[in-house]
Amino acid sequence: MRRQQLESATIQIIGQDGLSAATAESIARAAGVSKGLLWRYYDDLEDLLLSAGRRALATLEAAVASDADMDADVTELFRSAIHRAATLPATHPAELQAIRHIAIGLRPHVPETTLRANEYRELHARQAALIARGQADGHLRPGLDPHLLAVTYQGMVDSMLDYLHSDPTLDPRTVADHVADVLLAGISTPH
Repeated sequence: MRRQQLESATIQIIGQDGLSAATAESIARAAGVSKGLLWRYYDDLEDLLLSAGRRALATLEAAVASDADMDADVTELFRSAIHRAATLPATHPAELQAIRHIAIGLRPHVPETTLRANEYRELHARQAALIARGQADGHLRPGLDPHLLAVTYQGMVDSMLDYLHSDPTLDPRTVADHVADVLLAGISTPH
């Protein structure tokens, strides 16, 4: 419970003011605790930031999967997930900003523990399992590497989110339709 409180405060600070604003003092103040309490739960500030990034990523993944029918045809599942992801800039802006800042800001300092190196590996494994299921069901092209497709899929979603962030006037549904059409045209079995 305390870790969640500290990590949520960190996400909110980074989401509003950027990585440089996430100091031990500002996080403790936002969480309503003493600065010394932080070090009962985390080794240092980088440990807290990475934990907050992991929490933000888990929150986003749960938001995308929240209304997903995991038994649906994999092509429809991916289309639905892309559409749900396109709503994240409006529904979860702090988490998106936190991940963006933490993944980029900490990379030079802690390359072996970046979000992309660890948590994305687990996300890709779950996505690859869905892709393999789609291949076994005959909905996705069988000769393609599921892991590489998972990385490609997530890269497309991340790029879509960056594009939507860069231009808030874009219609998320239109952008999601385009991304889904391009992805699925390349990986679906021809009918």
